[in-house]
Parts: sequence; structure tokens; C-alpha cells
Amino acid sequence: MKEVIDVGLPDVGQPFSWAVRSGGILFTSQGPVRKDGSIDTGPIEDQARLTFRNLQSAVEAAGGTLDDVTQVLIYMTDVNDMKAIDAVYREFFTAPYPSRSSAAVAALVVPGMKVEIVAFGVVNK
Repeated sequence: MKEVIDVGLPDVGQPFSWAVRSGGILFTSQGPVRKDGSIDTGPIEDQARLTFRNLQSAVEAAGGTLDDVTQVLIYMTDVNDMKAIDAVYREFFTAPYPSRSSAAVAALVVPGMKVEIVAFGVVNK
């Protein structure tokens, strides 16, 4: 059975849930979405920081911490942003780090959006 987790972000009119828990595993996707539903299209550091804050909020809403995150998939529109994303990533995660994969993509859904993540974690609460 799956449980939708309320992460405090609004419905953006697309058919998805911000976070779902099933069998003790948290599945979440996050981007630079503000609490009012608007998208941050500013500098990559700001977008990445908001994205990882949203991830942190989702994990905490499920009863966990970022230490419970086991895998992170990062999608970015410019591979040259990886260094900046890594710097922000280190603000949120410490060793031992989650498993991670990063990919540059042609575009994301919202013009100006530079980063989106998918994350998994074990949150049994």
C-alpha cells in the first residue's frame, strides 16, 4: 500500500505526488519549487539549494532525516553546473553519501529550471 506524504508544496496541476512511501521506502522528486508553486529560475546555486531544502522537507514530513536518503538522481540542463550543485549538495549531505547519479538533459519542464532530483530513502515511521 502506498501513502502520499504531504510535503507542504502545492498541487501544480500535473498527475504526480511530491512524495510517496511504500514498504518503508520513500520515493520523492523535487525541483526549485517555492511554497506558492512558483519556480525559481535564478542562479543554479539558488535553484539547487531550494531543491535540496524541498527534499529535506519531504524526508522530514515522512518522519526521517537526510541521513535516511539512500539514492539521489540529479538532472541538470548544463553539465557545467555540476561543480555548483556539488557544493550545495555538501551543505545537505555528509559522508557516507547516498548513492548518486547525475545527468545533463536537454531541458526540464519549466523554461529556466536548471535542476531536478529524484531521491529514495528508507523511512519506516
